[in-house]
Amino acid sequence: MTLAWARAACSHLSGVSRAHFGELLEELAQRWEAARESALRQRRGQDRRWAAGAGPKRRLVFLDRLLVTLVHLRLGLPHAALAELYVVDRSTISNAVREVRPLLAARGFAVPDRPGIRLRTLEDLFAYADAEGVELRIDGTEVQVRRPKAGRPG
Repeated sequence: MTLAWARAACSHLSGVSRAHFGELLEELAQRWEAARESALRQRRGQDRRWAAGAGPKRRLVFLDRLLVTLVHLRLGLPHAALAELYVVDRSTISNAVREVRPLLAARGFAVPDRPGIRLRTLEDLFAYADAEGVELRIDGTEVQVRRPKAGRPG
């Protein structure tokens, strides 16, 4: 599979229009880059020795990381399945989702009929639901998680 094919498939599966995805990408890319640089600096304990861009190249650019995260959140596809689409290791997808999810959560969720309102916390959601008379429902779908037995590897 090619990268273009993987992007087209994920773009279709994400459920986000191209225009909205472009806005989301523009809004989150700088925050992601700043968080990445901060984490690298903290890990190094000093400023960079080499120019930006030196070292190994990332297998997934931010556009792909955002797409993969949106598809994972929408469909609940396993990281291994998304890794097959992009022909990367499962850990690459796991890292991408782990990096992007906090950015999406901090951004908050838009209310469909009210463009100016963003719900950023659970308290915001409950207050909005109470004020608007919205009935909230919890999705109690059971999701099976494979875990190793205690004291056993892998």
